[in-house]
Amino acid sequence: MNRYLFLLVPALLVGCGTLPQPFLGRPGREGAVLSVPPPPVLIIPPPHDALLGNSASHLYANDLAKALVAEDVPSIMRPAGKFDWRLIARAKLSGDQVIPTFTIMGPTGKVYGQSTGAAVSGQAWSDGNAATLNAAATSAAPDLAQQLGTINASVQQSNPRSLENRPARALLAQVSGAPGDGDHALALDVRRDLAQLGVVLVEHKQDADFIISGVVKVSPSPHQSAVSESDIVELDWLVHSQSGAFIGKVSQLHDLAPAQVAPYWGDVAVAAAQQAALGIKQVIVNAIPKRAVVPLAAATSGESAKPVRPPAP
Repeated sequence: MNRYLFLLVPALLVGCGTLPQPFLGRPGREGAVLSVPPPPVLIIPPPHDALLGNSASHLYANDLAKALVAEDVPSIMRPAGKFDWRLIARAKLSGDQVIPTFTIMGPTGKVYGQSTGAAVSGQAWSDGNAATLNAAATSAAPDLAQQLGTINASVQQSNPRSLENRPARALLAQVSGAPGDGDHALALDVRRDLAQLGVVLVEHKQDADFIISGVVKVSPSPHQSAVSESDIVELDWLVHSQSGAFIGKVSQLHDLAPAQVAPYWGDVAVAAAQQAALGIKQVIVNAIPKRAVVPLAAATSGESAKPVRPPAP
């Protein structure tokens, strides 16, 4: 009978069709903030060598910040600090025109990239014409955003601590709400299966890239009858970053007899954990930055900064 149950329950779980989806959220972009060396906000100081007066230089820097935010690069206009990534704006005369130039610098002063904007009217520029400054900033933003993405990806790939260059570390914080021994059995089996899938399990939050928690809910099944009692067992596996940001969710929904999960889950926990681990691993894989061009990580502060828009599905 036990062998029959072991075979039947996996078939039942798979047949529900709830894994490996649904995965909620957009974990790819959230994962990018887990181990990205550059800080979250690009600083744009008011330029001193841009052929502009004090008021116009502040206006231009603010326009650049807003234009880059529109390109999914969180940016803010303010003086740069010691550990800031910064965009240094300058301008040079060319006949009766002004040519904006840009330098992308890291915290150590290293130059990571340079760019030249489109020429604009020298007179309008020197007058600090608001429309001219805004148009120049808006025109330069797409190329700057692309450069920043390339730089960010390159720095990630060269950083040995980046998730691109080492296995992900996860903490299974808890499983709660299961009847019988489900909390313990599910946690034990999910840990085992995640380890077999190559996820490194850690014991302390400060060592983890991802925090996993399981929530079990049991409710009477609408399909039960006088001779066949059954419950709807819902298992939700939530994945968060170490900072608490939501990464993704794996849900399982199964119709089970109460005797299958109380007092012991046994083979039901084994089958459920195998399915859950596959889904959780996929959420983690989706969250790890790929070797591709990606914009700077999402901003956490600043008057011109806003969260990065998620990519189109």
